[in-house]
Amino acid sequence: MEVSIIFKIAAVGIVITVLGQVLKHSGREEQAFLLSLAGLVIVLFWIVPYISELFVTMQNLFTL
Repeated sequence: MEVSIIFKIAAVGIVITVLGQVLKHSGREEQAFLLSLAGLVIVLFWIVPYISELFVTMQNLFTL
């Protein structure tokens, strides 16, 4: 697993949090929720290949 993916996730989290707070304070809670949801989907798209690789590795480990 690359260390850069952790930094990317942290950066997305910080940006989403700041923008979400700005939207909440301006009275746009719905957009803040959608922004959080979009951030979650982006991070999940980055993480899914690593989870898939983990399952393949575990399957190969226990089939020996």
